[in-house]
Order: sequence, then structure tokens, then C-alpha cells
Amino acid sequence: MTKTTLFDLDGKIAFVSGASRGIGEAIARLLARQGAHVIVSSRKLEGCQAVADAIVADGGKATAMACHIGEMTQIEAVFAAVAEQFGRLDILVNNAATNPQFGHVLDTDLAAFQKTLDVNIRGYFFMSVAAGKLMRGHGGGSIINVASINGVTLGHFQGVYSITKAAVINMTKVFAKECAPLGIRCNALLPGITDTRFASALVNNEAILKTAMVQIPLKRVAQPEEMAGAVLYLASDASSYTTGTAINVDGGFLA
Repeated sequence: MTKTTLFDLDGKIAFVSGASRGIGEAIARLLARQGAHVIVSSRKLEGCQAVADAIVADGGKATAMACHIGEMTQIEAVFAAVAEQFGRLDILVNNAATNPQFGHVLDTDLAAFQKTLDVNIRGYFFMSVAAGKLMRGHGGGSIINVASINGVTLGHFQGVYSITKAAVINMTKVFAKECAPLGIRCNALLPGITDTRFASALVNNEAILKTAMVQIPLKRVAQPEEMAGAVLYLASDASSYTTGTAINVDGGFLA
């Protein structure tokens, strides 16, 4: 009996945003271990290069490319570079996100509101558009949007962030339906509370964490690596009939 090759990504080109640390880094490392050439992207090239170098040192293939997905000109530039260097894209993981506002919704200012929408909605949308245009010319591909359980049940003092993550879940369905005839699948990952710098306001707040633990059947926060397996499934042939769905990886929080 031979092992399955369903999860092999040999020859695939994958782009992971927000990959210089946390969940994005864990995803980039796993996709590379499964054979993909991973484009490690984030706002600052230095952090991306460190992850790419670590992947290469581990025997994988990786390229660092800086891109702030809240800036349209940077999205256009990075996909022009992808097209020139690789000529194709098979996997896009929209992971980069922002959450500058942690407080009562009535205290939300315009700058925080606009920044959150620019990155979490506009950024995901136009990253997906650019990736989809590359994918449709080469037989299709897979787009994975990292949303959040906050897109289903709002996070305390995370109003605008929760709104944008709900939009990402709906956006996923839009791309799934309209791009299916092009061979492009689109799915979402909904992480629960994960021990990252991004979620430090939650993980390091004893009162919030204590309340959350009551709602998490597994009674712990996740590690970034625990998010990567679901993304591998969605990126690989193992999920060839899966599109338009959202996978909860939340320790049972939403159960």
C-alpha cells in the first residue's frame, strides 16, 4: 500500500501574506515542506527574508517579497513581480490582517476604522482578484482566506475587526461561486484564539482569557502550527471538491 499524494504540493507556487511570523509563518513553512515554492510576504522585507532563508535552510523553496496589502500600489507591484518571476500562481493565502482598535465601539475613530477596512476587506479582495487573474490562465488554483471566529460571533471590544472578518467569510463565498468555472476554489479558515503577537491583547489579558476558556472545550489556546494543517488541506488536491466553505479551527469554541 502506497502513501497518499493528495497533500503533495510539488511544483506549486504559493503566496502567503503576513508570513513573517505567527500563523502566516507556520502556514508558509508547512506548504514548503509539502513541496510548494512559497512566496513569503509581509510589510517588511527583512522579516520575510528571515522566514524564507529558514525554509531554504530546511531544504525547501522560498522567495521573500514585501507587500503591504493595505496599499493598492504595493499589491499591483508584487503581483507584477510574481508574474514576471514565476509566470503563474497556484495558491494564495490571505493571512495579513490588522486590528488597531481594541475598545468600545463608540470610541472607534475614522483612522482605525479605515485602516481595518483597507487591509482586511479591500486588501483581501484585490489580492484575490490579482491572484485569480494569474490562476485562470493556468488551470485554476486555490484561494484561502484567513478569517476568524469573530466573523461568526463578535469579539469583545473588537467591533470593526469582527465586522471585517464577517465580510471576509461572505467574500469567500462570492469568489467561490463566481470563480468555480475557472477552476479556482476559495475557502476560509476561522482560527480561534491563537498564541501570536497579533492576539497578545487577548492571550495576555487574564480576565478575557479566563472567560474564553469557559467557551473552549479543549481548554487552551492554539499554537500557530495548529492552523497550518487546515490550510494545507484547502491548498491541496485533498480538497478538490471543497469550495465556498469556512473551516473552524477553534478548539470547539463555536460548537
